[in-house]
Amino acid sequence: MLTIDQRDTKVNTMKFSISRIAGIALAFGLAIAGNVQAAEQGDAAPTHFPIEQPKQVEWSFAGPFGKWDIGQLQRGLKIYTEVCAACHSLNKVSYRNLADLGYSEAQIKAYAAEYELPDEPNADGEIEDRPARPSDKFVGPYPNAEAAKAANNGAAPPDFSLLAKARAPLRGFPTFVFDVFTMYAENGPDYIYSLLTGYVDAPAGTEVPEGGSYNPYFIAGSSLAMAPPLSDGLITYEDGSPETVDQYAKDISAFMMWAAEPKLVERKSLGFKVMIFLLIFAGLLYFTKKRIWSSVKH
Repeated sequence: MLTIDQRDTKVNTMKFSISRIAGIALAFGLAIAGNVQAAEQGDAAPTHFPIEQPKQVEWSFAGPFGKWDIGQLQRGLKIYTEVCAACHSLNKVSYRNLADLGYSEAQIKAYAAEYELPDEPNADGEIEDRPARPSDKFVGPYPNAEAAKAANNGAAPPDFSLLAKARAPLRGFPTFVFDVFTMYAENGPDYIYSLLTGYVDAPAGTEVPEGGSYNPYFIAGSSLAMAPPLSDGLITYEDGSPETVDQYAKDISAFMMWAAEPKLVERKSLGFKVMIFLLIFAGLLYFTKKRIWSSVKH
């Protein structure tokens, strides 16, 4: 039989639970009412960005056994060098890292020597430029962030080093749950590919700022300051790959993924070995426990 204090506690708990349920129901009702009202008013403005979810592309490095397509990464470097490097830096990648893309030491030295950067002060305290070395980071197009902003109407172009990991739109529930089991981690390259191939004319009623370009895949709005950077036939491929915007976008996206996570393949290989070890170790622990405790009555 409950005491007076116990009855009071139980009543208060019930009141609190009912209040919580009522509050949740009220908030849910207000949200639905707001959506209905917006729909009745013809408010078609998007409430989140990107407006369109990125397209899913088949990548060679996807999945637990994915590997880099070296030819694709080399084409991506070519696109970066001839198109993207005019505005975007790659300041967390060294020239010597290009050895991972199959380039020889001589090729890397020749590539780095095409760029110059300030040297150490000489005996007179003067600073002169010198050719870049393999140990140097990629030389950017601007000397500093202020110069980058001044050359681009106040908006400095983002660095490419980690962009494939930083620009990864959330896929929402329940998709991200399935991603855990499929090991999907390519939303960054998918986003970059979709953005580069997603420039279209703005729909009626959509205002695009002067100098901007409409793109429903942009993660921060409906338009961006960068004009379409790629066009068919812009880059010449020596290996016979299609010289199309679609192919260019795939190649530069894959290259940016490599720049952001160059040890991706090694990490996946190590992870697979660790999982095999853990499975074997768990089995040994089970049979050891079974043998030790088999004679003990429970």
